[in-house]
Amino acid sequence: MTPRIENISTKKLIGLSTKMSVINNKTAQLWGAFAPKISAIANRVSTDKISLQLYPENYFNAFNPNTVFEKWAAVEVVDFENTIEGLSYLILEGGKYAVFEYKGASTDSSIFQYIYSEWLPKSIYKLDNRPHFEVLGEKYKNNDPNSEEEIWIPINEK
Repeated sequence: MTPRIENISTKKLIGLSTKMSVINNKTAQLWGAFAPKISAIANRVSTDKISLQLYPENYFNAFNPNTVFEKWAAVEVVDFENTIEGLSYLILEGGKYAVFEYKGASTDSSIFQYIYSEWLPKSIYKLDNRPHFEVLGEKYKNNDPNSEEEIWIPINEK
């Protein structure tokens, strides 16, 4: 699987976040709390949802499934003019990303195993210390084998 390489500009996100680890995964609860609020967000850029991870700087150097990171359930907005009580705001800094078009159940972690263990070491890129995220568009169907999403991995040339 070969990704496309994209440079993105800064994006404004609104959503909810929580601290979690791979072992103590709170993704379902996070989306369960955020999903009912999405319809109240009037200034969305698109209908896409964004699942975003902010990892500690050395997270991938010695992977430990107990290491805590910050997870976001969010949408992109035009601006932060219309504040919505209970939601937080995040500026996603622009930069270069490897974008993998993934089809399959979101519970299947083999795509991430491939990205970090096979594709990245053989590529001309290294991880950049910026957010990792998935774009959940119209073809996304939670945990369905026919689900489609984009996986965005922050990179820089080695």
